[in-house]
Amino acid sequence: MDLLYRSAFQIAEDIKAGKITAREALEFFLDRVARYNPQLNSIIALDEKRARDRANEADAALARGEDWGPLHGVPITIKDALATEGLVTVGGIPECRDNVPRESALAVQSYVDAGANIFGKTNVPFMSSDLQTFNEVYGTTNNPWNTDRTCGGSSGGAASALAAGLTPLELGSDIGGSIRTPCHFNGVFGHKPSFGIVPQRGHLPPGEGTLTEGDLSVVGPLGTCVDDLERALDIVAAPVPEDAPAWKLELPAASFTSASELRVAVWSDDAFCPVDKDVAQSIDEAAGALAKIGASVNCSARPDFDPVENQINYGLLLMAAMGGGMPQEVFDAAGAMVAAADPDDMSQPLLQMRGITLSHREWQHQNEKRLKIRAAWMRFFEDFDVLLCPCAMVPAFPHDHNPDMHARTLEVNGEQRPYMDVLSWAGLTLNAYLPVTAVPVGLSRDGLPIGVQIVAPYLGDRTSLAVGRLLEQHHRSFVPPPGFE
Repeated sequence: MDLLYRSAFQIAEDIKAGKITAREALEFFLDRVARYNPQLNSIIALDEKRARDRANEADAALARGEDWGPLHGVPITIKDALATEGLVTVGGIPECRDNVPRESALAVQSYVDAGANIFGKTNVPFMSSDLQTFNEVYGTTNNPWNTDRTCGGSSGGAASALAAGLTPLELGSDIGGSIRTPCHFNGVFGHKPSFGIVPQRGHLPPGEGTLTEGDLSVVGPLGTCVDDLERALDIVAAPVPEDAPAWKLELPAASFTSASELRVAVWSDDAFCPVDKDVAQSIDEAAGALAKIGASVNCSARPDFDPVENQINYGLLLMAAMGGGMPQEVFDAAGAMVAAADPDDMSQPLLQMRGITLSHREWQHQNEKRLKIRAAWMRFFEDFDVLLCPCAMVPAFPHDHNPDMHARTLEVNGEQRPYMDVLSWAGLTLNAYLPVTAVPVGLSRDGLPIGVQIVAPYLGDRTSLAVGRLLEQHHRSFVPPPGFE
């Protein structure tokens, strides 16, 4: 049986049906890794012995009539920002190169408890804090569509490995597009859940032993089809142990039952962050595909807030969330820069410094602004089921490892734009805690994948997934990169 690009949950069903053994499935993916990973560097740590032992145990369990769950015996990889018991977890941080967690991140353990067999880790940028994937410990991960291009970040190794057929399922995290942008760059599927429904505990940073569930960040699945995303979300959506006695989650069903009931808004370009013409066109074409099957489509409706003000608000809250784990000398340097600056200067470099040093009083003011933006989104979704918008304003771009991110630029329709603009469309939806399903919708004129954010109201995860499924069925399903079929 050919397992290449097969649904992870279908692989489990095939294992349970005796069509293939868990050990054979593992060897298939280990062989793919041996053949294709050297040119990509997507998978940076393997746990072959323990994975083979677990595969053998999975097969023996079936022979005894035991069913481990919906991922019984399925070999998978995990983003290297999420702790895996007994398997090195570095997070791209040189000081953590020998870090072997004693227990897995809660969401990772949910995969294991569902029967999955973790055989490797996928690469991330330093502290998962870049939209490219490279670090001093493991080096650079390439895009399988064009190895001269980035695979994105921070779940870049995860998306690259999925696109190349090195793994059937992944688990990523997202605080600045870190699931959505790599999916867009590599032509795979991902889901950024509604904030708070999947535990973050065990993410590096902040690291093992930290109990705080940080602001903005989420953990969610990546795969090669929408069904895998939804079934994986059902597995990882869970409370932290302290909340478990009274915690219950019943995500509403999709807000529509047929395409004729679906109301779609489209925001494919905007002056606040201009979008590459190929990206905008692909999103418009995806909207057109939904219109052809009966959906109503509106290309002019917008939520009632200023996207530039949202970007400032998001930037401050983002850096406040990340700043808590930064060294004291970074905090002190940021404070000095802010003190010397014009109080009205909200340029990107200074915005980051302001966020790092944000006082709790200032944070409360920014959170109030965020709540008003969330309220505007809620009103918007009274008239629409989903919004389609870019994951990022460009397709995958050439590797650029200039240590000064603010010196990097990206070309958009012949104009050089600041590198940090790549956060703009991701932050538009993340700041309001909204669920987003990212699906591939086309190719650029250079043959690079293009994805779209399908945004739904808070806790409307099943609605964004259902629209993703419609696009998968009626517009574009997963297409492997040339040479990896």
